Amino acid sequence: MEWQIILVATIYMLLIFFIGMISARKTFKTRGGFIEEYFLGNRSMNGFILAMTLTTTYISAGSFIAGPGAAYSMGLGWVLLAMSQLPVGYLVLGVLGKRFAILSRKIKAITVIDFLRERYQNNLVLALSAFGIIFFFLAAITVQFIGGARLFQSITGLSYETALLIFAGGVIIYVTLGGFRTVVLTDAVQGVVMFIGTFLLLFSSFKYGGGVKNVMMKLASIDPGLITPFGPKNSLQIPWVTSFWVLVGFGVIGLPQVAVRGMAYKDSKSMHNAIIIGTIFTGFLMLGMHLIGAIGQVFLPEVNVADLVIPELSKKTLQPWLAGMFLTAPLAAILSTISSQLLILSSTICKDIYINFFKPDPDEHFIKKLSLIITGLAGLVVFFLSLNPPEFLVWLNLFALAGMETVFLWPTLLGLYWPRANAYGALASIITGLGSYLFCHYFWPKPFGTHTIILPLTIGLSAFILISLVTTPPDEETIRKFWG
Repeated sequence: MEWQIILVATIYMLLIFFIGMISARKTFKTRGGFIEEYFLGNRSMNGFILAMTLTTTYISAGSFIAGPGAAYSMGLGWVLLAMSQLPVGYLVLGVLGKRFAILSRKIKAITVIDFLRERYQNNLVLALSAFGIIFFFLAAITVQFIGGARLFQSITGLSYETALLIFAGGVIIYVTLGGFRTVVLTDAVQGVVMFIGTFLLLFSSFKYGGGVKNVMMKLASIDPGLITPFGPKNSLQIPWVTSFWVLVGFGVIGLPQVAVRGMAYKDSKSMHNAIIIGTIFTGFLMLGMHLIGAIGQVFLPEVNVADLVIPELSKKTLQPWLAGMFLTAPLAAILSTISSQLLILSSTICKDIYINFFKPDPDEHFIKKLSLIITGLAGLVVFFLSLNPPEFLVWLNLFALAGMETVFLWPTLLGLYWPRANAYGALASIITGLGSYLFCHYFWPKPFGTHTIILPLTIGLSAFILISLVTTPPDEETIRKFWG
């Protein structure tokens, strides 16, 4: 391993850690309103920061490690599939929009579950939502820890277990101490690094292969299916590909770690700027990283673990210093997503469960300590879950995404825009959507040729509307609070 690569990656990790410590000082000097500061950064994000934190939270090990690994096997068809994620920023901020931000301020919601609690006035909705976050976030954060450890392993040459220990330790410390403000500030830095790194590797890969035409001809000679929308052996069928957009496009509105960004921006101008910046940023990264993964077979015909194609390709096509700079890009993507997910998991346990069920009026000094302890312990649990990684991260990542969407999409969206939506409908949606998703995932993974997510979301939506219409409507106080 070139020492320059290790040095650049080490400097980058130290820089992120330093930013976290500076932010932590501000967070813990807060007098009053600690919870809003720690978990929401006092709702003060401008357009650029909002765009960076929204897209880098979503773009993760799945986009920089697992996605390119899948594109390595499936070719350009998977690149086309990945581009369905282009409108993520527009959908989240455009659909949730100003209404979500205004209402969250009005009802003093810090988390998505806070919003659901106020909207439906039902502890069972709160409990099931919290369970959904804990269960699926453990899987989602495990993906990030494994991706980060594999990347760190590739950079340093250390064993997987040692790389996991170093990587996880650094992340747990800086997220635990810094809170939301640390997360969004480091997201801004990491977003810029991801953009530059993707451009460097994309340019160098095609240059190394003798140009775009030459690389594509070589890719076709390996397997003509690699340059078609359907992949080798027509493995990407139209119904499945089309329905995949629901999972990684429209359905992203239901991800708590993404939706909470809709609560935290400063003003309408920030939101509008973030939609434009975020869409451009997401489109370039999705196209660049998955295209690099797809052409990886030209340069690395025998990769033992497909998830390592990006770090291995960067070391092959870039000079050591540039390779070190690039490898900080997937590292940045993973760090930004882990930090957001850990914070959501912590806020669920600390804010949504402990405060709502056990201590409605807690002492702020105690909450500071509890927030640190819960965030740290959550990180340790995920560390142990990451010790035995699966072969392909992409499927574990998609499992977690889909599971969270079946729990949160319809209760959040219909609760925001449909006055007739009630707690019984929300409960029916969560129970039938989650139950049918787990059934399909294990026993019927492609119902009617579509992605697993389609049938559960359809069942969940139908149950929500039907049960809401045949049961008691929300009380007048709730209607007045949300629509008055």
